[in-house]
Amino acid sequence: MSERTILVLGASGLIGRFVADDLRARGFRVVGVARSLLPAQRMSALDIELAILSLDAASLTRLLREHAVDVIVNCIGVLQDGSGSDTNAVHRDFVVRLLAAIDGSGRAVRLVHISIPGAAQTDRTSFATTKREAERLIAASGIPHAILRPGFVVAPSAYGGGALLRSLAAFPLDLPDKEMATSFQPVAMEDISATIAWLAARDVDDASLKAVTWDLMQVESITLAGVIKQFRLTFGTAGWPRVATPSFMLDLGARIGDLANHLGWTPPMRSTAIAELRRGVRGDPSAWIAATGIAPKTLVETIGRHPATVQDKWFARLFPVKALIFASLVMFWFLSGFIALFVSYRAAAGILTAHNFPPALVDPITIGTSLMDMGIGVLIAFRRTAAIGLVAGIMASLGYMVGAAILTPDLWIEPLGALVKTGPAIVLMLVALLMLDNR
Repeated sequence: MSERTILVLGASGLIGRFVADDLRARGFRVVGVARSLLPAQRMSALDIELAILSLDAASLTRLLREHAVDVIVNCIGVLQDGSGSDTNAVHRDFVVRLLAAIDGSGRAVRLVHISIPGAAQTDRTSFATTKREAERLIAASGIPHAILRPGFVVAPSAYGGGALLRSLAAFPLDLPDKEMATSFQPVAMEDISATIAWLAARDVDDASLKAVTWDLMQVESITLAGVIKQFRLTFGTAGWPRVATPSFMLDLGARIGDLANHLGWTPPMRSTAIAELRRGVRGDPSAWIAATGIAPKTLVETIGRHPATVQDKWFARLFPVKALIFASLVMFWFLSGFIALFVSYRAAAGILTAHNFPPALVDPITIGTSLMDMGIGVLIAFRRTAAIGLVAGIMASLGYMVGAAILTPDLWIEPLGALVKTGPAIVLMLVALLMLDNR
């Protein structure tokens, strides 16, 4: 077993990271590849940071040969088209090049591909249709493969939909009744990894495993309401009175999430996520269970053994607040600069004039600080530059406070306390900076 080399593509993601670490613990040689890896995710010298989606078939072939790969686990996926994300490029075009690379490598390689459950005729989103197209390409390739279709993945860490459901469990809120009644069969992350390990240990020439497609999920049917209920039991909030969210609020939240998606953020509430949630998560795990002998863990076995820790509770409560924090900071900085420049310019400039600033400096300082404030708001709005914007906002706020203390100390005791309120704003920006990570 230890001689088998497994290439995990997407090793920084929720499934990919867990699978890479678990397979190593089982004795496999695992090469983890991701576009970017956080320092905490570099668990081995074989964890490689590589722009895998930009590689052509020849480069992928060299990668397979260089590491003598026996099994490929493809965990790469994106939920929705947006800034830097293209579902067709990620789910279909990359698979085309990967299949060509396997075929040209001259090696007997098994491809384990992570897909989605559900019937093709119910696919409505580009996420689902491109995932299904990848399945068809793999099935037609003749390459030994296993297409795994996990249900709702319950993992030790929380990301995307899993984080959203934990947040719902921590608050007295429900989704609309129709959504709560949808089928939502879960699967434990450990069962996904155990399945991949079982496949990796089998001979690639095993005819019974040359082409399999399995639904991975617990046998018992369960609804979305049942999943959230189990989380509520662990959080101790099961007895709370709850208010159902109107459907239009769900749709509005999805549209706002789509806007954030175009700015580089990946909120769990986007139009694709809501569409897939309404479709439900269902399948038939009987073929998987019969072939592997794995008894899938139930939801109670996965999350119901122990009460939630304080870390779990903090995360669940703060996760939806994170969006409010960033949105408020964007509005705070952009509008403060916009109002000073376009709405109350005379009043803003008058503050400097009243404190005996040289007339030649009044307009440049007023315009410059206004544009700086607006720029900080724009920087925070985009995910790639948010950290820069937050640091700039903290430095600018400290600069305003120090400058006022030296040049206009009377502003510290003015009735509205504008400068006094700058301190809490700095603390909020620091909190936002500390919450910036998604994984």
